[in-house]
Amino acid sequence: MKNAIFAGAMKNNSAFIGHLACFAAYCIFGLNIVFCKNIANTQVMTPMDLFCLRATGATVLFWLLSLFLPREKMALRDLPRVFVASLLGLFLTQMSFLKAITMTTSIDLSIVNTCTPIMTMFVAAVFLKEPITFKKIGGVLVSLCGVLLLIFNSIAVEGGADSTQPMGIVLAICNGLTFALYLGIFRPLIVKYHVVTFMKWMFLFSMLVSLPFNLQGLAALPFSQMENRLLLQVGYVVFFATFVAYFLIPIGQKRIRPTLVSMYNYVQPIIATVISIVIGLDVMTWQKVAAMVLVFGGVWVVNRSRSAQLHPKR
Repeated sequence: MKNAIFAGAMKNNSAFIGHLACFAAYCIFGLNIVFCKNIANTQVMTPMDLFCLRATGATVLFWLLSLFLPREKMALRDLPRVFVASLLGLFLTQMSFLKAITMTTSIDLSIVNTCTPIMTMFVAAVFLKEPITFKKIGGVLVSLCGVLLLIFNSIAVEGGADSTQPMGIVLAICNGLTFALYLGIFRPLIVKYHVVTFMKWMFLFSMLVSLPFNLQGLAALPFSQMENRLLLQVGYVVFFATFVAYFLIPIGQKRIRPTLVSMYNYVQPIIATVISIVIGLDVMTWQKVAAMVLVFGGVWVVNRSRSAQLHPKR
């Protein structure tokens, strides 16, 4: 009896850590959207420039961090799968996002991003055999309604595109789909290794894929001529929105289901709204409060669904 109680407490504690890690990561991503838009608007660097900086910076940081941890070898047979995971979870996801924000308005991009948890739910059902329950569908829809209510009752933050181009919508959909595939397909591989071991190889592969196409672009970046504010924003994107956030997400992936991980995507517009209110670009209304309650209420419902209680598939 005591062992069962202890096991249950450990499981609940592990799930709590997973939720906390995902919440923190997507809070970081919420501010990242604002900064990436600002960086894109300066036209000082291209989306590929910014991605190469993120990939290179995170690679260096993860490999340095690995030197202070117990050594863990990646099995050779797993390296090809990590390479594909890197393409889906990093290269294609970030490149499509960084390009999409230059071709879509803030509202249109936010609306398309709401599809990611829905995509993830179906991908997890196909690849992880995670059942799609009525409770899970209901939770996703409740959160979706909350996000849409928030989007349509918020003042658009300046700094986005003036109008949305069709290719921008395509890229936004690709962004959600590639990340959904990453969450749904590679969870068994992620739980196999320590977070740092997995991410150091992920970012190394993404760096090796991107750098050959952009070495000249990086060398030509006028860092000395950039304003301090812009340099701080780039630093935030590289350190917090890449190294820290991608350290946290696998912690969540190890402990909670892919659909739950992706539902924290709905935290991003909440963070953007809160920032807008704090700096005076938006105001708090009852609609926004209701929207936030719906978002987190939906996450709670999905967390209570039967499939969320299943043991991770290894």
